[in-house]
Amino acid sequence: MGRVTLQDVAEHAGVSMKTVSNVVRGYEHVSDAMRSRVQRSVDALGYRPNVAGRRLATGRTNMLAFAFPDLRRPYFAELAHVFSRVCAAQGYQLLLEETAGSAGGELSAVRGREAGVVDGVVIHPQEHTPTEIDRARGDTPVVFLGEDVRPEGADLVAIDNVRAAAEAVAHLVALGRRRIGFLGHEVGGLSRTSAFRLEGYRDGLAAARLPFDPSLCVPRAVGDARGAEDAFGRALDAGLSIDALLCRDDLAAVGALRAMRLRDLDAPRDVAVVGWDAIGLASSLVPSLTSVAPDTVALAEAALERLRERIEGRPGAGRSVTVGHRLLVGESAPYPDGSVD
Repeated sequence: MGRVTLQDVAEHAGVSMKTVSNVVRGYEHVSDAMRSRVQRSVDALGYRPNVAGRRLATGRTNMLAFAFPDLRRPYFAELAHVFSRVCAAQGYQLLLEETAGSAGGELSAVRGREAGVVDGVVIHPQEHTPTEIDRARGDTPVVFLGEDVRPEGADLVAIDNVRAAAEAVAHLVALGRRRIGFLGHEVGGLSRTSAFRLEGYRDGLAAARLPFDPSLCVPRAVGDARGAEDAFGRALDAGLSIDALLCRDDLAAVGALRAMRLRDLDAPRDVAVVGWDAIGLASSLVPSLTSVAPDTVALAEAALERLRERIEGRPGAGRSVTVGHRLLVGESAPYPDGSVD
């Protein structure tokens, strides 16, 4: 069978080509029943839109890109899944671009419009600042993720890392913990995300009138669970004495829990542990992990809404949007009464 056309889908679904076109383009004034009917035919026939033709006809491809540092990090894998679902619900196709946190990868991602591939890009930069990327993006609409200095004409969507970290510390203080460590930032210099989370950690200590002790902050040389396990294990062997631990991310928390278990330490009895990102495996650990949970659906929806507005020509200054978060309480740092979510 040759290339499947709109006419093929229309005949299969028993509707007009205009109806099929409206569904494929994500036109909102289509009933749910009709959208489902057409989508079944699209799936059955394996129809794929002709991006080049649509670009010529409308100047757009209805394709967006989500650019992020590393798909091996569970947070970004799960966030990419959320973006894919939200894009599909809004009638867009999504191109995933792993930048490896490199300068070249990030610049390549925001130049996709010049090649006629995507209409706009959501990017979580790591190597470049948003201002540097903004200068290089040409006419490509871009929305940035992550707390940073927002370029004048671009939009940025984030959670409040500082506030979330302070709230996590407050939770540990409510458990009666007073020697609270921080695990998982970078040995060779802080990333922007780590800097904000460390700032919130210090704010939380200050709010509880606890002193900041740099010796309780344990960096890792490699940003994965094994790197955290090695770093935290060495610190424990060297005499680190803490009763609670805020981790930069859930991978650091996984490493910390393993290092503790190998030394016959228990969470939360000996050290209450809080992670960050609430990745899927967090609730399956033993003990289940208490973790800061960003509202990833709200993050994706806010980013795509602002990107769509820019694609449609919205002028003006950039906007900073902060979406919500919550502390998902598990067994590694339960509520004061011992309960969990």
